[in-house]
Amino acid sequence: MFFHRETVGRVEFAFSDREGGLSAGPWASLNLGTSNGDDPNLVQGNLELVAEHLGVDRLVRMTQVHGADVAWTDGVAPGEIPVVDALLTDQVGVGVLVRVADCTPIVLAGLDEAVAGVIHCGREGLVQGVIPAAIGAVRDRGAESIEAWIGPRACGRCYEVPEEMADAVAAAVPEARSTTSWRTPALDIGAGVVAQLRELGVQVNDLGDHSCTIEDERFFSYRRQGQDSGRFGAIAVIR
Repeated sequence: MFFHRETVGRVEFAFSDREGGLSAGPWASLNLGTSNGDDPNLVQGNLELVAEHLGVDRLVRMTQVHGADVAWTDGVAPGEIPVVDALLTDQVGVGVLVRVADCTPIVLAGLDEAVAGVIHCGREGLVQGVIPAAIGAVRDRGAESIEAWIGPRACGRCYEVPEEMADAVAAAVPEARSTTSWRTPALDIGAGVVAQLRELGVQVNDLGDHSCTIEDERFFSYRRQGQDSGRFGAIAVIR
């Protein structure tokens, strides 16, 4: 169920894989995505399993749109799913969830204030600045010292893109430029994420550095599976 689970200060977080859930077929088995064709009742069961294993009182998720908007859980009504790409909390027992299938999942924890968050960062989010937006929001609530954990994603050896697209992203974040193992233009979004976080003075732990969602069937991958791909995720909660 969990690729990685850890507690740092008052923040507990976990990155899921695709094992230990209820879904079948291409979504087998711990699919956390609700818009890819899987049975909604099974997905809800998967979400409840994750919340139960982490002891979360309330699990808040996002409708992710590859933008740079940020929401705090204290502004999200019960049952509401905000349209954002970064979800933050300073409420005890309220879990925040990001879902991915090649994009980069990020967990944030305040080291001097009880603040936690998750970020969804793909190509567009990296360029639009979802990471600076989230870090700025956390610091606005008093957490100057922040640590981040980056999960599995499509690696720079596999994430092939047209040269014009690679050039456009690299113009904004040079560290994201890469080349595939077959010597064509590519992007390494994880490297771009690491660069942006470090530039913002965030302590970085890259848990997915040696994993690639396209190559590793332990994770869902849109590029490998297509439209029927499920979603794995990252969850953070304050104790």
